[in-house]
Amino acid sequence: MRSEAVNYTETLQERMARVLVIDDDEQLGAALRRALAYEGYQVSLARDGSAGLRQAREEEPDLVVLDVLMPGLDGFEVCRRLRAGGDVPVLMLTARDDVADRVLGLDAGADDYLAKPFAVDEFLARIRALLRRRATDGRAAVLRFGDLRLDSATREAYRGDRRIELSTREYELLALFLRHPRQVLTRDMIFDRVWNYDFGRDSNLIEVYVGYLRQKLEREGEPRLIHTVRGAGYVLRE
Repeated sequence: MRSEAVNYTETLQERMARVLVIDDDEQLGAALRRALAYEGYQVSLARDGSAGLRQAREEEPDLVVLDVLMPGLDGFEVCRRLRAGGDVPVLMLTARDDVADRVLGLDAGADDYLAKPFAVDEFLARIRALLRRRATDGRAAVLRFGDLRLDSATREAYRGDRRIELSTREYELLALFLRHPRQVLTRDMIFDRVWNYDFGRDSNLIEVYVGYLRQKLEREGEPRLIHTVRGAGYVLRE
């Protein structure tokens, strides 16, 4: 069971990651969006630095793909501002491959640097590597939402001061919700991320486990946190 849980932790960010692409090249942005979406990422686009910063604040992406040469705020300045406001991984793209530019990008806070033109396979490999690194760095983090917390190192859950016993599947399902608060998770997403197989997608397995979690989280009359979105899936919200 332990190896299964570690594999889940390592792949979660890759398979459900929100990626923000900031690039003024409309054709390249569309191509990157298609490639990322095909791999299962949730992708949004921004056409300039100012819009990119605004979307990063609103959307809180798991990773930012950032072009260097853009009108208004260039990629270096956008990267510095992103880094000042958080630790989101940044992959910088540039048409120039000289050492000085790479140094500027890394000094601005970029986590990786890719020169154009590049192969899509290499681009996706860089994305996966950055997300794996982030997942590994955050593996022992305590996940919180309201008065609910989940320690991913000890695999212990608490609602306020009350400790909640969880099975392996209940833990993985709750961790999935806590890593994506206020985001509607479809049944297919949940099957892929928690059960990792196709068998049983038409069963009521998810409904049963959501019911188990609700019973445990609301045992002493606490407000509901896991809500059904009719026709769509489930969401963790107040």
